[in-house]
Amino acid sequence: MQTLISNTPASAAKGIGRPSEGHGRRLTAAFEALEAFPALEESRTRVLRVVGEVPAETGKIVEAIESDVALVSTVLRIANGISTPRRGKIADIREAVEILGHERVEQLAQRAQTFDFFERSPGWDVMPERFRLHAVATQAAADKIAREIGFEDRDALLTAALVHDIGKLVLVQSYPAYPEQIHGDARTPGERVHRERLELGVDHAVVGGVLARRWGLPDSLATSIERHHSEDADGTAAMVRLADMLAHYGQGEPIDRNELLGAGMALDLTPDALRSMMYEFPYGADGNGGGRRHVDPCPLSKRELDVLRKLAEGKVYKQIAGELELSTSTVRTHLHNTYAKLGAADRAQAVLTATSRGWI
Repeated sequence: MQTLISNTPASAAKGIGRPSEGHGRRLTAAFEALEAFPALEESRTRVLRVVGEVPAETGKIVEAIESDVALVSTVLRIANGISTPRRGKIADIREAVEILGHERVEQLAQRAQTFDFFERSPGWDVMPERFRLHAVATQAAADKIAREIGFEDRDALLTAALVHDIGKLVLVQSYPAYPEQIHGDARTPGERVHRERLELGVDHAVVGGVLARRWGLPDSLATSIERHHSEDADGTAAMVRLADMLAHYGQGEPIDRNELLGAGMALDLTPDALRSMMYEFPYGADGNGGGRRHVDPCPLSKRELDVLRKLAEGKVYKQIAGELELSTSTVRTHLHNTYAKLGAADRAQAVLTATSRGWI
């Protein structure tokens, strides 16, 4: 950890506590403090409510957890620390909930420290709510991007979007001068990251990646966090980068138009596509204030989903069989099983159900 901040300029040390205290020690202490980062009281209440329902629906539990970064971080950290074949590989909340089980999730929620908007939170002040709002906005933007480009691993992307700024919480605990004095007159996200690197010798994205690895989270998730401000970011990191910009735009904050265009180009998004997303962003997923995504686990196998996607494209059995290198009888069997699992009477109902729930 010392290598991250060994060249920290003296200006960053103003007002950050005991001058003799090592930067590495402060960051380490901040990492530990973050395990007690408070969840919004209402978020915890909702988790306890849905997990106590009979039967408790995993989809509702996931949605309640995803309303709060503190709950997301706790569930991910604990799930990735359990000795299972998936240890250190769980990158989305749905899988984390399945690994932990509803009873364990309930216990974690009951033990979580909380804050309320109308009360001060010792050590954090208004940071938890401000941080939560931006995280949720970034997740909404990431969901729009995923739909626009046809990205399939949405669960992992949306989790990365929620925790992308986790490094900021570390810096808040490490340096009382952060963010106001460190950022100074920097206005856009890119300018603020530049000031962090100049004043601290490191930025919040890199610190967040270090924290994710310290918690034993998947390397793919840690990489998305640490590279979400990199101009050459690709994959999930590139999508989180653009989502972060769109979230700032949607919250009325300034962004650099050239950086936004560059982030869109990295994902093969045209300026027209970006304009459309920027216009729709204040609204729901369908552009009309509704359409919240469903996060219920998909009951279909990968091959059943492949066949259903082809069916949604208007393909007939013979075409589907040829494109997937299956026999027509196998295609028929897959669709018969699909209809049964979805409770659908025909292909139209099956496609509509799967589409509305975000499975295809």
